[in-house]
Amino acid sequence: MTTRPLSPLTMLLSRHTRRRAFITLLGGAAAWPLAARAQQPAMPVIGLVRTTTPEDSAPLIAAFRQGLGESGFVEGRNVAIEYRYALNQIDRLPALMAELVKRGVTILAATGGTISARAAKAATTTVPIVFTTGDDPVRAGLVASLNRPGGNATGVSVYGARLGSKRLALLHEMVPSASPIAILVNPTNPDSEDEAKDIQDAAQGLGVQLFVVRASKADDLDSAFTTLAQHEARAVIIGGDTFFTSRRSQISLSAARRSLPTMWVTRIEVEAGGLMSYGANIPNVYRQAGIYAGQILKGAKPANLPVQLPIKFDLVINLQTAKALGLTVPDSLLARADEVIE
Repeated sequence: MTTRPLSPLTMLLSRHTRRRAFITLLGGAAAWPLAARAQQPAMPVIGLVRTTTPEDSAPLIAAFRQGLGESGFVEGRNVAIEYRYALNQIDRLPALMAELVKRGVTILAATGGTISARAAKAATTTVPIVFTTGDDPVRAGLVASLNRPGGNATGVSVYGARLGSKRLALLHEMVPSASPIAILVNPTNPDSEDEAKDIQDAAQGLGVQLFVVRASKADDLDSAFTTLAQHEARAVIIGGDTFFTSRRSQISLSAARRSLPTMWVTRIEVEAGGLMSYGANIPNVYRQAGIYAGQILKGAKPANLPVQLPIKFDLVINLQTAKALGLTVPDSLLARADEVIE
């Protein structure tokens, strides 16, 4: 059989057809990664709200990220975090929570106390909430019970308001002659009255006179220390509140000028010049909150995650501050201290 040679026109059309098919194939191959990416689920987003400033929040946020990492989540790789800061203006909390809910976050991390957790609960009944609080979360209306929270919220409670009596006892051991003793509380913090009452109940057994001074903003602190001087306070217990933590250097300096021993809640305030502190390890609290956030991202329900409680409380003493105040730290306290800052 004789094969007729292809004409020049037919050969040109054949080459053009093959070239067009090749280009189409390349275009389809280039589209494959795009199609694959389009099919991937969107990265989950955690809305993390702090009542204080970014600077004060940095070490605690680092601990939160550590907990996330232990659960298999790394920010920017398989989870995103939207940060919001109330800058110590707690009236901003409801708007910040509402904004994040509208944004469509996967989880709300409401940190910084009961007032933050309540703002989150008011903003949503469906978005999972992980909180950190110093009060009894059942009494605060955050959960139905510690073991079975129910609803959409769970988290970590340090029960800080219930440690006031222990702080008073430790301060009394450090300065037995100190009376009256002032309690500095933030009246906008729902935990403050319980904390003050716990201290007042314990004071009766120790024979110590107490009085309460309130401050909720920077301008209040000068007048609060004027009140301390008028009442001839001999020591001050600083209530557990993020506002006081953010003003720890100012408060410690004001107390030092008046030779007032101070009892705080956490180590960070003692580092800033406070005399001593007793309370839960707060970075570990935030680490646990991060672990819970990771578990929820994996499918766990807040209703079934028991509220975590601290199992260890740290006593921290600043020997430099004690020396500046002319105090000799009793050996009994030094032996029980978890950390001594020299």
